[in-house]
Amino acid sequence: MAPPSVLLMLALAAPAASVPNFSTAESSSTARLTAAGMASVRSVIRDTSAGRIEVAGLASVRGATGKPGGTRQLDAAGLASVTAATRNRSSGSETPVSVRMPAGVAESIPTPPPESNTVPATGAAQSQTESLSEAGRIAVEASVGALRAAALAMHGKAGASGLATVGNPDEHYARGVAALQSKDSRTAIAELSACVQAAPSRADCRWELGWAHSVEGRWADSLTQWTQVRALNPNQPDLEGALTQARNQAALQAKLAQPVDSTPRPPPPPGAKLRIRAAGDLMLGTTVPEGYLPPEGGGSVIAAVRPLLEDADLTFVNLEGPLCDTGKTTKCRSPANCYAFRSPTSFGDYLKEAGVDVVSTANNHSGDFGEECRRATESTLDALGIAWSGPPGSVATVERNGLKIGLVAFHTSAGCNHLNNLPTATALVKQTAATHDIVIVSFHGGAEGGKALHVPAGREMFFGEDRGDLRVFTHAVVDAGAHLVLGHGPHVARAMEFYQGRLIAYSMGNFATYGRFNLKGPQGLGMILEVELDSRGGFSNGRILPTKQIGEGITQPDPAANVVSLVRKLTTEDFPDTGARIADDGRLSPRKSPVTASSTAP
Repeated sequence: MAPPSVLLMLALAAPAASVPNFSTAESSSTARLTAAGMASVRSVIRDTSAGRIEVAGLASVRGATGKPGGTRQLDAAGLASVTAATRNRSSGSETPVSVRMPAGVAESIPTPPPESNTVPATGAAQSQTESLSEAGRIAVEASVGALRAAALAMHGKAGASGLATVGNPDEHYARGVAALQSKDSRTAIAELSACVQAAPSRADCRWELGWAHSVEGRWADSLTQWTQVRALNPNQPDLEGALTQARNQAALQAKLAQPVDSTPRPPPPPGAKLRIRAAGDLMLGTTVPEGYLPPEGGGSVIAAVRPLLEDADLTFVNLEGPLCDTGKTTKCRSPANCYAFRSPTSFGDYLKEAGVDVVSTANNHSGDFGEECRRATESTLDALGIAWSGPPGSVATVERNGLKIGLVAFHTSAGCNHLNNLPTATALVKQTAATHDIVIVSFHGGAEGGKALHVPAGREMFFGEDRGDLRVFTHAVVDAGAHLVLGHGPHVARAMEFYQGRLIAYSMGNFATYGRFNLKGPQGLGMILEVELDSRGGFSNGRILPTKQIGEGITQPDPAANVVSLVRKLTTEDFPDTGARIADDGRLSPRKSPVTASSTAP
């Protein structure tokens, strides 16, 4: 049988009709086991204090798999490892959870294969206190979930704790949505699954169930539900974006379940260096609402600083909004007060002419005009030869001076490489570091505006959104292999820190944001950050090239170097022990004392 990670990819690629959602026991027409039963078994594991899974309906597994011999497929999926992989997590005990089978069922399931033939662990070595690797866990939980779903199909109600007893679908829907709004995803999954079982054609139940699964990180289950929504209600608002998000996230999970490439990379050329110039938020003008395009074209916004952008081995900006001529936005009710951006496709030429090599599309405006414009932006950048990173799993790769550089861009949204999903973020950086000489991490995070100058210790909230714990995130990605970390999003410049010898710029501020941005005070200050790295990614030197915006948002060099003074002050206040030394001319250097993981943050 194919490895479990391959099974997951096959399930994602298969037509909806061939991939039943076993967690709601809708179908008994296929022998394919998917990961859709994971939520069911997790609920049982957490809710069963005795550490046993009661599966009264196991005898119906033959019907669920479609043929008498179908139970043999459970062997290769890790049936023998169920007790090892599923532990009583509610009590913290290492006692295995047993699967108790009714009389007559155990005899129908073949003897498990020898241990050497069970699902192999992938990636890092399996921890003694943890369950199987991600790939093996998916297979095991899918198998147990399918068994439990088969019981549900036979009895028409939950055969074990963790699922709601099937009743009125309207009541299940109401309770499920309420649970989802209160961030109780387990209850939401149970109630909405019962709604789907009671009324399989209800697209609203499936839509919300998909979101409940997404909260748990079960993107294959989300994809299953939303694929069915498309068949039932193709006009569901935001459906295409949700499907793309689920598809990308599920593919990323499968990607990260694979072993990290351990093949040694060839040594970089002797003496090779990389000189980077990076800037923060860039939006050269928007067609929505009308009247916010620069009269002399988008190139006029950055004409005065274009020579500074061009003079580098690698130039980076955060592209704040799509490059697109079509699409619709559902972001705002009133166009006049709408902060949804859409720059003309032709504005991409101005980026190319300014020497931009790589951009981040991981921000809160890249999806302002839906998937149509997101894909159009990526196509435009591809045609221009500008690398990009943003959607889940995307890594921008560029080669310069014999060095292979990978840039991974993050944002506080599951539609992008997710800043707030730290295990996945660090795994992606680690995987990128294994195949690249130099790794740069970009992130769009933190609160916004003139009151958001400081980098707090802890999570930042902005209008109810979790904008990340940036100190924890940046340190974690450096530990995972990042050589340089570039921040943007607060629309003001922030402090700079050295951690483990790596430079972290917590925000480079507004760089070129025409027409629709508040540019008063510190919000009108920006920079082009220059950093030189050696062939191993070590910091050689750096400096801040100060900029400012005048008028509606025309970027110019700032001879007064106001942003240099601001960043130095913020760095001294926020990172007195680990902050960068910043000279009057903007030159950067680490402090003389070593910077370690034990450095104390204020």
